[in-house]
Amino acid sequence: MSSETPELVAHNRMINVRTVLENRADLRAYPHRHLAIVSQLMPSGQGVTQLLAAVEILDRFGWDLVNVSELTGRQVCAFMRRR
Repeated sequence: MSSETPELVAHNRMINVRTVLENRADLRAYPHRHLAIVSQLMPSGQGVTQLLAAVEILDRFGWDLVNVSELTGRQVCAFMRRR
C-alpha cells in the first residue's frame, strides 16, 4: 500500500498506518463510514504504538476507534468509524 491513492483507499476500505502518520492521507472525500488502519507487528510493540498514534491523528478529524484486532499474526488493524 505504498502508493495509496484516495480511490484505492476507498476501494479497499483500508489504509496503511504509514500513510496516516506521514500525513499523506486526505480522507475528507472518503465515501464510506468505516475504515481500517493496517500496521505490521514489530518487535517491542512498535506496530501497535504506530497504530495507536494513527488512531489519535484520525480522532482529531472525526473518526472514532471501534476495535483493534490482530489479522494474520503479522498485522494489527484498527477499525474506525466516522462520526
